[in-house]
Amino acid sequence: MANQELKRDLKNRHVQLIAIGGTIGTGLFLGAGKSIQMAGPAILFAYIMIGILVFFIMRALGELLLSNSNYQTFTDFAIDYIGPWAGYLTGWTYWFCWIMIGMADIIAVGVYMQYWFEIPQWIPAIICLILLLTLNLLTVKLFGEIEFWFALIKIITIIALIIIGIILIVIGFQTDYGTVAVSNLWEHGGMLPNGITGFLFALQMVVFAFVGVELIGVTAAETENPRKNIPSAINKIPLRILIFYIGALFVILSITPWTELSASSSPFVSVFGLIGIPIAAGIINFVVITSAASAGNSSLFSTSRMLYTLGKNEDAPKKLGKVNKNHVPSNALFISTIIVAIGALLSYVIPDQAFTVVTTISTICFFWVWGVILVSHIRYTKTRPDLHKASTFKAPLTPFVNYVVLVAFAAILVIMFFSDDTRIPLMLTPIWFIALFIAYRIRRKK
Repeated sequence: MANQELKRDLKNRHVQLIAIGGTIGTGLFLGAGKSIQMAGPAILFAYIMIGILVFFIMRALGELLLSNSNYQTFTDFAIDYIGPWAGYLTGWTYWFCWIMIGMADIIAVGVYMQYWFEIPQWIPAIICLILLLTLNLLTVKLFGEIEFWFALIKIITIIALIIIGIILIVIGFQTDYGTVAVSNLWEHGGMLPNGITGFLFALQMVVFAFVGVELIGVTAAETENPRKNIPSAINKIPLRILIFYIGALFVILSITPWTELSASSSPFVSVFGLIGIPIAAGIINFVVITSAASAGNSSLFSTSRMLYTLGKNEDAPKKLGKVNKNHVPSNALFISTIIVAIGALLSYVIPDQAFTVVTTISTICFFWVWGVILVSHIRYTKTRPDLHKASTFKAPLTPFVNYVVLVAFAAILVIMFFSDDTRIPLMLTPIWFIALFIAYRIRRKK
């Protein structure tokens, strides 16, 4: 049995950078263009608001994971505090969430490659997917190393963007659209140019920008020192949000009036092209490609680990609960990769709508996963007050803040129903949960 266990090969630097990589992905680099077009400069407040909610979710997740050293994923404490049905639905839904993210990421790779080459989106998407599969089949330590360097590239790029942006603001640099200045935040229709409606409709894409932050929870079973590394990574999330989201978008909106940014391309690439450094724009395009590949890498990692857990718990075929000689769940990895490849087909069939469709479905499913974390934490504080009292990493303001976050999620789902872009995916997603519940009932009767 020991040979069929995952290996604790992820060190502190891997966990820290995976945590950063989980909060900087396609949702920021590509999705920011669309959310800016919806909300205007008020998008900064949207990121702050959702970032606060996400931090409280992560604190609840951290306390739950550290309350029992046997917990490896969300399914474990969902089973304990809500019931076996919740573990089953959450395990499969989290797998489905990351499948959707993987699709969005390989679609994004195809979109970014068109900056240089006029080729169909699906070709670079498939090439990227095959490369990531090959790397993931080796060792979990290699996954950690890949994520470490991918995340480092993103960090250096965003910090460079912020520094350059501040210099341009200070010297009053002139672009084709006027002077670079903080006043660009309010001089083009105000902070809320599209009213409260545009702000609310942008929340879905902002939420998607944060999905993946909970990946820390999936790495728990393969982390060298979870009691030290997990709290450290979680507590640094607010600072990372402030720097990498608010800082980057503040600079972008100061350099370029929000009205000049495209909803279909990366504002990061647009800004560097605008300030007259074409080679820099090409470098940034390379960075956003690595960002999408990084998130795709995380997708294959998380989906394979979730299928592995489901296989071990006999909630999926037992073969998926097996690992290869490198302690990698290769069977689960192959299955996940094949299904993510459907994303390439979507980018062929509906290239213009593919990204919005998969990000909307992913966001809705993540609401379920995050909701289960919050409800499990509420149940934990009520049924195991001894563990909560003894915890060295208590989630703040519980259980009140748990209910606040749950209500906020419900409100965003209602808002999504009134948006033309998100209504149909929102109405289709319940089919997934109905099918899962039926599958669970059939399984219980066997």
